[in-house]
Amino acid sequence: MAAAQADQAAAEQAPGLIDHITNVSDFIWGGTWNGEEVLLLPPMVVILLGAGLYFMIGLRFYPIWKLGSAFASLFKKSGDKGAGEISPFAALSTALSGQVGTGNLAGVATAITLGGPGAIFWMWITALFGMALAFGEGALAIRYRERTKEGVYRGGPMAYITYGLGPKWKWLAILFCLGTLVSALVTGNGIQANSFGDSVNELTGLDEMYGGLIAAVAVFVVIIGGIKSIGAVAERIVPVMAIAYIVMAIIALILNFGDLPETFGRIFGGAFNAQSATGGFLGAAIIMAIRAGVARGLFSNEAGQGSTPIAHAVAQTNDPAAQGRFAMMGTFIDTIVICTMTALVMLTVTGDFTATVGGATVAVEHAWQSDLNGFAMTSGAFAAAFPFQIAGIPLGTLIASVALLLFVFTTLLTWSYYGERAITYLYDQVPGATLGGEKVLHMIWRVLWCAVIFIGSFAPLELIWRLGDISNAAMALPNIIALMALSGVVFALARGQRCAGPDHGREAPSELVEEAAPGGAPAAD
Repeated sequence: MAAAQADQAAAEQAPGLIDHITNVSDFIWGGTWNGEEVLLLPPMVVILLGAGLYFMIGLRFYPIWKLGSAFASLFKKSGDKGAGEISPFAALSTALSGQVGTGNLAGVATAITLGGPGAIFWMWITALFGMALAFGEGALAIRYRERTKEGVYRGGPMAYITYGLGPKWKWLAILFCLGTLVSALVTGNGIQANSFGDSVNELTGLDEMYGGLIAAVAVFVVIIGGIKSIGAVAERIVPVMAIAYIVMAIIALILNFGDLPETFGRIFGGAFNAQSATGGFLGAAIIMAIRAGVARGLFSNEAGQGSTPIAHAVAQTNDPAAQGRFAMMGTFIDTIVICTMTALVMLTVTGDFTATVGGATVAVEHAWQSDLNGFAMTSGAFAAAFPFQIAGIPLGTLIASVALLLFVFTTLLTWSYYGERAITYLYDQVPGATLGGEKVLHMIWRVLWCAVIFIGSFAPLELIWRLGDISNAAMALPNIIALMALSGVVFALARGQRCAGPDHGREAPSELVEEAAPGGAPAAD
């Protein structure tokens, strides 16, 4: 494709720059330098997994024993409408639309390629610890959100850093916003737009730029209405697309039911297989499985990155713990449900696949054993499950491609709001900032966002993909520091103390004070 050729040309023009940036990215997320392993576990994996473990223990495994009631709350309508912009469920759908994306289809395939089937087990473990981080993010988002002079609620890590930690920590909020801006434009926009353009090209034969133009126009129509418009669209699309994808995956597994026991045997066996990997030490296979599963799990569910609390901050609720439970369900649905469905289809469905072994092409049963990589592996597995064709395209390929298009579209909507919140916070630090200036800035941002979608659909992306990995770390690190510093507040919020923690530069929000449970007694689920 044209984009791939442009990528190659760009790589030839600036190999030194790309190599340096690749090394930094690979060290942060992969523990390697110049392709050589220098750390058993990458720094960001250790930080995020360590923080998740700390929160899980500090919360006394709250996310586990509250999982049932949190799941039930997805199907209940709360008669108690709190302050905020959109319903708690719409806030969850908005956050999920940012979480569920290419990582759920292509990222799972990458995890299996790098770490084998055992990587899926460690992806599950990562999600469980990630749920503790997500609870903390969602609860703090409600506890420290702000209400503007116009009566609009907004928040996120920049708010709980500012009001929870105080003015001396404002530099951390600014660093988070800078990381968010780059992450939004690169990973939340450019890379997603490129996937959208490629999918449209593969399905219709249209040039990638036309796919980008379609996406840009559709996204602008939605984001021009702000978070309420984004939330309304996400609330309608995300549940439908997620359920439809899960149902088709379940049907594929039913058609290959006899291979499921072998699949689970591979997952659990690979997770604890102490035999040495090729050219490695005893136990290297376990390390590879852990590294791949943890890294891809963190990429997929965004737990600890600081993106989802921006969406949860606008929920219509006065109960921080309740929205924290919604937030942790986002991590559960993203990884434990959707990523698991993708993995099981790739590991279980049988078909006519080939792999290159010792220079020779041999037949293999499953997509994960073949030469396919990334989204092609996911698409190939679904095509094997549903081979009958529509307009010359296997039904399974259509299912995977349409799912990818919808996942990418909703990701573009949500990340536009994340970037808008970051740039708004930075603007508010400028002396003389006004409401009129904010509105102009919002319009400029939305137009720029859609222009980047169009350009990103066909532009070379090898360099900015690596920059995106680095900016994700720049976004996550300030958020993790804030979460750790406010961990005592999170633990108190879980116990129902809605006004737990200090308020720097303002009074505690009146809606939390009015509805705080007497004596800090636990609030009802």
